[in-house]
Amino acid sequence: MNSRESQLQAFDRLLTIMDDLRAQCPWDKKQTLQSLRHLTIEETYELGDAILENDLEEVKKELGDLLLHIVFYAKIGSETQDFDMADVCNEICEKLIHRHPHIYGDVEVKDEEEVKQNWEKLKLKEGKKSVLEGVPKGLPALVKASRIQDKVKGVGFDWEEPHQVWDKLQEELQEFQVEVAAGNQDKMEAEFGDVLFSMINYARFLKINPEDALERTNKKFISRFQYLESKAAALGKPLMDMTLAEMDVFWNEAKKM
Repeated sequence: MNSRESQLQAFDRLLTIMDDLRAQCPWDKKQTLQSLRHLTIEETYELGDAILENDLEEVKKELGDLLLHIVFYAKIGSETQDFDMADVCNEICEKLIHRHPHIYGDVEVKDEEEVKQNWEKLKLKEGKKSVLEGVPKGLPALVKASRIQDKVKGVGFDWEEPHQVWDKLQEELQEFQVEVAAGNQDKMEAEFGDVLFSMINYARFLKINPEDALERTNKKFISRFQYLESKAAALGKPLMDMTLAEMDVFWNEAKKM
């Protein structure tokens, strides 16, 4: 692995290249915070995919892409004299020091739960009016539900035992079934949302990341369905012309694989 000095040299090289690109490249010259935003989100998802695949070579590459975006934003900020890379680094350093009094102060903690609780209490002392302020509005609903539940747990608003969450889930399922039987679309949607929220909560108690779990299932389904498509193509038979029973044969083959 590289030494601290060589790591700093590599980062300085990246900053220098960013200066060159911003000064000389027509595309890089035109970029703004707003134009880069959607690209940054895409890069973050690509990094997430690489992590799920445990492809460490790809993780390294995607981290580089994401780091480039951070450096790019800091460069744009320096041009308007609002902030630069040093400000970005110092800001997070100060936050980390302040939020870890058990490392940089005299606070004692017994486990990670106390660390998370102290983190949320410190944020409220910093002026936040709600523990939920830190949950981005634009998060996908599944991820947002997880973050909401983590946040409120940090201030003690949580179930005590997994079986309590399981019981709540069963209750929500029953309420959902009542609305399904009644055929009220709006109430069905509301109750289905409650079921999902309770499922996510139960997953949290079991230390399962629901986003990762669902994405694993997505990938598994894609793999099996594409196997089915390839088998159908080998037979020269469009899927639309196959019966469900015929498709199930190949689907079960894919499951065994």
